Parts: sequence; structure tokens; C-alpha cells
Amino acid sequence: MGDKTPYLIVVLLQVIYAGMILLSKAVLNQGMKSCVFIFYRQLVGTIVLVPLAIIFEGRSALPISFVTFCKIFMLSFIGISVSLNVYAMALTYTSATLGAAIINTLPVSTFFFATLLRMEKVKIRTKPGIAKVAGLVVCMGGVGILALYKGPRLKPLELHHLLSGPYRHSQSQYQYQDQDDFASRTRWILGSLLLFCAIISWGFWLVIQARLLQSYPSKLTLISLQCFFSSIQSFGIAVALERDFQQWKLEWNVRLLAVLYCGTMVTGLSYYMQVWVIQKKGPVFLATWNPLSLVLTLIGSTILLGEAVRLGSVLGGILLVLSLYCVLWAKTVEERSVKHNVGPLPLYEEKQCSEVKEAEPTTPPKG
Repeated sequence: MGDKTPYLIVVLLQVIYAGMILLSKAVLNQGMKSCVFIFYRQLVGTIVLVPLAIIFEGRSALPISFVTFCKIFMLSFIGISVSLNVYAMALTYTSATLGAAIINTLPVSTFFFATLLRMEKVKIRTKPGIAKVAGLVVCMGGVGILALYKGPRLKPLELHHLLSGPYRHSQSQYQYQDQDDFASRTRWILGSLLLFCAIISWGFWLVIQARLLQSYPSKLTLISLQCFFSSIQSFGIAVALERDFQQWKLEWNVRLLAVLYCGTMVTGLSYYMQVWVIQKKGPVFLATWNPLSLVLTLIGSTILLGEAVRLGSVLGGILLVLSLYCVLWAKTVEERSVKHNVGPLPLYEEKQCSEVKEAEPTTPPKG
């Protein structure tokens, strides 16, 4: 498979993320507290990852210094515990489609931090540089349309809400209704801001994790420790915010399914896959594939959650897909340039033309 392996893995990652958003939205609609849900999924992920780390990297894993230990603890708090809790809280105020759409601002935050730490370079006067900037601008425009413009419904279908339980949370009802009151708009704006804050934290986590992998390359041990720390941190957050014992109960329903799926497939499997892709291709490459999860979530939310497809979602999705291919084209051109030891594609050929003129032989003077 060779060079195709990273591409196949990122596609699988987006499928897993789409399932995560749909199941998370389903359990939040049924009234499960977001902080309790995040704790359970991180706990399941820890139970899955720690034994695997002991089996496969127990002897080969590098020893952890005190400084590295502190870096991993803080990285798990900022990039996992805070990011996941804020994202889940915001998801109760918005919809699954917006939750998937806002993730597409991840290339913007990731690219900003990567450039700030000199892990990525932007040469504005080259075609790949312009394509990168244009892709990020188009991405922001698409997300802006999704957040601010709903538009008319596009022939809504009467579908069975397969993931909607009998105890749907009253706070999540407004996205299924055509309400224009101030409270609903305020909740939507607040949820959008919280989602964006979560993505900023996520982008910072991706970039710093790539830097940390250079000094501590034991990927499975690294992500297991982050998952373990985040489960402890999430437990503290959940205990502080939720004292109702009924919220901590898990039964044989969609709540248990969501916890097991997110804990094994997302926290367990996808985190390791994500670290592998970051080490092979870098954090920006991983972030640019997020529009695919939007398309999958848009389809799944219509079929499983009964969310209506609106014109704003379609227009925003088209812009996000265009931004994806702009950035991917730029990254591909840059990788080929580095591989063949050639410079980036220039915009103008003036320098080359001047060099040719200077190389032309001059006519010697007569006599």
C-alpha cells in the first residue's frame, strides 16, 4: 500500500468521527450530561489503550522524565479534557451538522499554530502558498455560512429517528423547529462560540503533540498516558458539575452504545491512528480531511436524528470540500518539490528571463 496508507487511515478516521458526533448528539438529546459522558468514554478508552501499550511497548517504551510527564499531563488537559467537555457542552446547544461543520475550522487553527512554531512555512509568492491561504479562507467562509445562514429546507423527508429515544432533552429541541426567538438565537451563538473554542484547543493539541513526538516517539504509550490523565481530569470535572447519581447510571440503551463506541473506536483506536498520521504526514495534513466527516454527518443526522437538510448546509459543505482540495493540492506540490529537490512553483518568470538575457553573448566592438 505504501504511500496510500495515510490516506486510507484519514478516511477511516473521518468515518469514525462522524459516528462519534451522531451518537454523542443522540445521547445528549436524551438528557445525558456532557461531562458524565466524556468521563465514561475516556475511562473506556483508558481500559482499552493501557493494556495494549503494556503489551506492545512495555519494554521498548522510552523512560519518562519529570518534564515530559508534566508536558503530557498539561497536553491531555488542554487538548483532550477541556476540548472534549467544551465540545460536548456546545453540542447540546446546536446540531450534529454544525458540530461536524465547525471541525472544519481545525485546519485554520492548526495551520496558525504550526506556522507560529515554524513547523509549516507559507511562501505567499508561490502557487502552493496562495492555494493554502485560499483554501483556509474558503473554509472559514463555508463554516460562516453554516453557522449564520440556515436557508430553506430542501424537500425534507419523513424519516424514522432511529437514534432518538423517548427522553429527548428539551434544550435540544429548538434546532428541529423554526423558532426565531431571542433565546434560541442566543443559545445557537453561544454553542457556536464554544465549538470554535474547542477547535482552537484541539488544533493546539495537534501541533504540540507533533512536537512532543520528536522527543518521545513511543506513540502508543504517549496516547495511553494522555487518555489516562484525561479520564482522571474528566472525572474531577464531572464530579464538580454533576451530583445527581441518576446521571451516572448506564443501561442497555444508546447511552451505553455511545460510551463503548466513543471509548473504543474514538478514544482508543482513532487517537493512535491520529498520532501515526501526524508523525508521517504532519498535523495540517490530518486536519484538512475533516470536511469528509461533515458530509457523512449531514447524511447520518438526516436519517438517524431527523434533522432537516437546509440550503445553508449544502452551500457551506460545498465550500468546505473546495477548501479541502485547495490545501491538499498545495501540500502535494510541496512534497513533490522536496522529493525532487526543486523549488516551489513561482508566480512569475521575470527572474529567469533576466538571467537568460544576462547570459546572451554581447557583440564585440569593431576594430
